[in-house]
Amino acid sequence: MSTISIIGSGGMATAIAGRIAQAGHTIEVIGRNVAKAQALASQLGAKASTAKYGVVPAGHIVILAVPYPNAAAVVADFGEALDGKVIIDIANPVASDLSGLVTPHGSSAAQETAKGLPAGAHVVKAFNTLFGHVLAKGGRLDAFIAGDDAMSKAAVSTFLESLGLRPLDVGGLPMAQTLEAVGLMMIGLAKNGAGTWDIALNVDIG
Repeated sequence: MSTISIIGSGGMATAIAGRIAQAGHTIEVIGRNVAKAQALASQLGAKASTAKYGVVPAGHIVILAVPYPNAAAVVADFGEALDGKVIIDIANPVASDLSGLVTPHGSSAAQETAKGLPAGAHVVKAFNTLFGHVLAKGGRLDAFIAGDDAMSKAAVSTFLESLGLRPLDVGGLPMAQTLEAVGLMMIGLAKNGAGTWDIALNVDIG
């Protein structure tokens, strides 16, 4: 098993980190709020630790688990420390009134994040179509990914499989725009047609 670094200690970070711990990986939790990062690491058990914010993460795969409005600042804080890393962007850049997405026209959270990264870092969109509490329950869920670098997507797919998820590649990084729209759709479905947040999107391959 490998080391996975996760920047953030909120609800989604906690849910994803829980799956990582169950899979037997070593986890490095990084956050501006040192106390929250340490609390999450303690909750995860002996294979979890914390690292100083802004230094080179130990993991080749780094999960950026922060709200979209904070992502650019976090990427800037780390700078060249993220060079050569595979960055998993999980953000859903939704408006506060859930009326749409707040990213620039023709772009996505993942693409905007990629603009601030060193040339050797590669972004893969993942996890944004899954609700944290559903992810935390376990089970084999479909996890959609998008990215431009084939090797990075292969690494993320292997990682997702190790968590008991089924990775489904939807194409290049511009497809993150569609995945983020699907993320918003899932929120709308939960609040309206489904009437419950205990839902997940599943592809039936006949």
